[in-house]
Amino acid sequence: METLLNYLSNCLWLLLPILLWNVIFAAKLPPAYSTDFFDKDIPAWLAGGENFFRLVIFILPLLMPLRITTGTQTLGMGLYLAGTLLYFLSWLALISFPHSAWSTSAAGFLAPAYTPLIWLIGIGLIGSSLYFTAPYHPWMYLALSAIFIAFHLTHTLTIYLRTLA
Repeated sequence: METLLNYLSNCLWLLLPILLWNVIFAAKLPPAYSTDFFDKDIPAWLAGGENFFRLVIFILPLLMPLRITTGTQTLGMGLYLAGTLLYFLSWLALISFPHSAWSTSAAGFLAPAYTPLIWLIGIGLIGSSLYFTAPYHPWMYLALSAIFIAFHLTHTLTIYLRTLA
């Protein structure tokens, strides 16, 4: 039983608030973020790359123990919390003030796509190992996260530019 509980204490728990937030508030975002508009005419290489790396960075935390025992893990938790707060605030600004200078600027429109990098770095620093012996270092998760963010930002920038046309 103790072994099972040990495996249940993984970094996937850190993604649950993010996923729950997305499910609850996605429909409240401005129309440009709606699935019909956001996914329309996105090149297959971009959508495929984004979805592949999203899947990898969301599955890998399931294999990472959730422990805050080192200074690096403590820093990671701080980055995770700060990044999550910034991510939530970026959504709230778009939902509450969709026509503001911030929300219609590139920085504001892209904020939900670049702020995840902060909480992903946090998860990467917290999940400093895997449950099994494998050649793993936190930089691997960080690199995969950076690639995902690059795809996600490219996708979101494509939509932003489309809104200007």
